[in-house]
Amino acid sequence: MRNKYAILPCNGLDKCAGCVTCEIAVRLSEKNGSEIICPVFYRVADARYNKLAQENPLLVLDGCATRCASKLAAEKGLKITERLNVSDMAKEENITLGSGLRLSAEAQALAERAVEKLLSSAEPTGENQEGEAAAFFPLQLSYETYQKDKFIFRLPTEVGFYFNENDVWAYVSGTRARVGVTDYVQKSLSDIMYFTPPAVGAEIAQFDELGVVESGKAVFEIVSPVSGVVTAINEKLINAPELLNQNPYEQGWIAELKLSDFDEDRDLLHAFSGYLPIMKRKVDEYRVKN
Repeated sequence: MRNKYAILPCNGLDKCAGCVTCEIAVRLSEKNGSEIICPVFYRVADARYNKLAQENPLLVLDGCATRCASKLAAEKGLKITERLNVSDMAKEENITLGSGLRLSAEAQALAERAVEKLLSSAEPTGENQEGEAAAFFPLQLSYETYQKDKFIFRLPTEVGFYFNENDVWAYVSGTRARVGVTDYVQKSLSDIMYFTPPAVGAEIAQFDELGVVESGKAVFEIVSPVSGVVTAINEKLINAPELLNQNPYEQGWIAELKLSDFDEDRDLLHAFSGYLPIMKRKVDEYRVKN
């Protein structure tokens, strides 16, 4: 289980999403001793909380698109370790948060899933070339499948996965992301024979090239879904590019990045529910052509 956080929640307790952030913060505090930063008090007297935020991983809990907790962290110059937006998570899980302030059973269940995700669904994958903790990635993934003829296409359902329309995914955790290609890409290319990685330390803008994979059928330029600095590459792919065909989400990931502006990048990405119909359409069109 992860060590305790310093938690900065939003102060929107006049909205259901804000109440859910409060519930998440309280549950984390009870389960692993995380300490809560009062956003109202922190604005007017920050000395009490600055030391707490500097000595512990900082978890920022936003309730909605206003992102008041994230903005407060930026104002105070805090380094955010982990970030979660309750409204985004609810949308990704097709949950409608009500207008009432007393949490429904569904909202409480959402809060508990968020807590479990933060506590135990991800672990550090090691250290990158900068000596910093690498991106966090789930130990196990759940998939939705779509079958066309004899081919089965998988898509991760976990909160934290985002997809661009170039069929490249990013799993985002705090200020880091792991990036790779989707099942649609590897099946379209067939047997992948070459992988050209990006350079570690390269500054990548959203939609810049993040390496190349090549099969006997085509060359595929990996279009980055996020902006940031490359901190690690999957070196196993250089000698074993076939890992991309075996599992492009787990063994076959491409690179890890330290994010530069994910709040802006996210506006041009799809969560699972948004990308799934795009993938289905592409699969149907591809199979018709072939």
